[in-house]
Amino acid sequence: MTPERNTELLSAALQAAERGWHVFPLFPGTKRPALHGEAACPRTGVCASGHRKWEQRATTDPDRIRAAWTHAPFNIGIATGPSGLLVVDLDLPKHKGTSDTPSGVTTFTALCERTDHTVPDTCRTRTASGGQHLYFAALSGVRLTNTAGTIAPLVDTRAWGGYVVAAGSVTPAGPYEAVGTALTVPLPAWLQSILEPAPAQPVGPLRLPAVSGSRAALAALEAECAVLSAASESQRNIALNRCAFKVGRFIAWGDVPRHVVEEAFQAAGEAHGLTAAECRATIRSALDSSIRKARPRDAA
Repeated sequence: MTPERNTELLSAALQAAERGWHVFPLFPGTKRPALHGEAACPRTGVCASGHRKWEQRATTDPDRIRAAWTHAPFNIGIATGPSGLLVVDLDLPKHKGTSDTPSGVTTFTALCERTDHTVPDTCRTRTASGGQHLYFAALSGVRLTNTAGTIAPLVDTRAWGGYVVAAGSVTPAGPYEAVGTALTVPLPAWLQSILEPAPAQPVGPLRLPAVSGSRAALAALEAECAVLSAASESQRNIALNRCAFKVGRFIAWGDVPRHVVEEAFQAAGEAHGLTAAECRATIRSALDSSIRKARPRDAA
């Protein structure tokens, strides 16, 4: 890496900080944070009062940025939460050459068309893989977190708890480049409504619809909904996927109607803070997979 390249990365980091975006170094040529972990924390400087993670150590201080980027040609991470950003990540299918799966750009554009909205014209970065990052100013007073596929397939978001690789960074797959306008527009209200967690609802005893079917199936459904309700906030989507997958075999065996399972998990997921769209997508995927993979009852 040439000294000129190091200067370019430092300049890009400073430009991001001038916009109020909190930056931190990523290992050269990678997307991994280049900051010490808790075990190696010296408990000095910004960590004098205790270990601070990358999101807490990201900064807009030009002196700290210059000091960091003099050590190595670090790529640039932007901590989206502290920066007041919500970044929409439009990804590409993993197997770009052989898959018919539409890209994140395609699914996001289709969503905008279906909901009668234009694709927002905002600051964006072309990623190394050929995808796009759309930068939005997050609305004050609402603490959004990361999502995966909530808006549409291959459309993720990064907010509190997440970061993106900034323009100017380079990985073996290619560079991250700013394209289009430099203006960062506010997060549209219609996107906000999709991403905002559902208000917590009082959770009473689970009441399943009265239907004919296997007692074992209904008992399993009730038990897995209870597991979902007990899951931690960070694990609730994963728990929904696992719980729905476990019950899917009873649908395959004809013991319980699919709509009963979907309605029960939808209610349990929304009551536990997941969005309606996130619940629907996760439940559908888990049940489809479970039904497809279900072994015959006598082999289970």
